Amino acid sequence: MKAIRNYVYAAILAASALNFAPTAVSAQEPARGKFTLTHDVHWGNAKVPAGDYEFSFDPDGGSRMLSLSKLSGVRSGYMLLVPDTDNAKPSNHNLLVLESTADGSYVSAMQLPEFGMTLHFTVPAHNMERQIAKAVIPAGGSGQ
Repeated sequence: MKAIRNYVYAAILAASALNFAPTAVSAQEPARGKFTLTHDVHWGNAKVPAGDYEFSFDPDGGSRMLSLSKLSGVRSGYMLLVPDTDNAKPSNHNLLVLESTADGSYVSAMQLPEFGMTLHFTVPAHNMERQIAKAVIPAGGSGQ
């Protein structure tokens, strides 16, 4: 009788654990796309040179890192910390928001309405002038 009771408790525990486990269906697809920088920019603590880039950001990943891969010229890659995200503002275009300082241009945000999010980046406190650059995302957001 005690063995049956232990078996029932184990079955209930297993069923409960499966109900609370996250499912792959609820996971959001990583944001992927391409863009071109026409001039060097500061992005977080990195100085990113002008060129063509591919990016990837997994909102469900624990690291909150944006991956950049340079596609033109000398190949290089960057892992950039995304300190804050929020819902994207309604727009037809994916945008990089640049702020100009005496030290150069800093990326302050990457607006990705196609993926429903805006990524925010740290910019040093200076008098700033805001610029906006358009990011091109392939149809379907697959980045392929």
